[in-house]
Amino acid sequence: MGHRTKPLRRASGSRAEQSRFLIYCEGECTEDQYFKGLRQELRSLPVTINIGPDHGEPLSLVRSAIKHKERAERSAADRYTPYDEVWCVVDIEAPVRHPSLDEAIKLARRSGVHLALSNPCFELWLLLHIKDVSAYQTSAAAQKAMEDDGACGYAVQRKHLDYIKLVGPDGARHGMAKERARKLRASTDRGHRANPWTDVDILVELLHKARSRGR
Repeated sequence: MGHRTKPLRRASGSRAEQSRFLIYCEGECTEDQYFKGLRQELRSLPVTINIGPDHGEPLSLVRSAIKHKERAERSAADRYTPYDEVWCVVDIEAPVRHPSLDEAIKLARRSGVHLALSNPCFELWLLLHIKDVSAYQTSAAAQKAMEDDGACGYAVQRKHLDYIKLVGPDGARHGMAKERARKLRASTDRGHRANPWTDVDILVELLHKARSRGR
């Protein structure tokens, strides 16, 4: 039997150990590049980013995150340490919603996994860094709008994203995107069923706050 390493503990009187985050994304390009860019910005904050096994399928994404969460204390790759926060970044999609979305939401709630949802897709959160968005969006339209803007090198076919160009050198656009996302949520009582709608900013703000507490 292999030797199990105990989780590292800080000495008494030192600053508190930072929260550990596990984030599962549907997209292997845009979402992955965005959160890796954010992780680089936050530097020492322990954030693990994984891509789900089935592209664009929320139920399998949530199931994968739950399995990872449950095995973390037995996994050398996870430092034999549980995660404080487990999140899945999920697209609602439009004009046709994922058929497994409601089941994925229920399973996540039962299992203590948080969801960062975007209607129609993650590109809406990216667009909010650049401009106000209030009209109904299909997934294709939101992606095309990102490509047409050209500010961060996004392209529909290759889903490339330059994180620094998106948020700006001082991160100022993050604040603008956050306020625009909040306004969208405040304008409806339909929650994630409204379009456009996103709460990705809640996860991003949580990461920023966790980094600030660990300084």
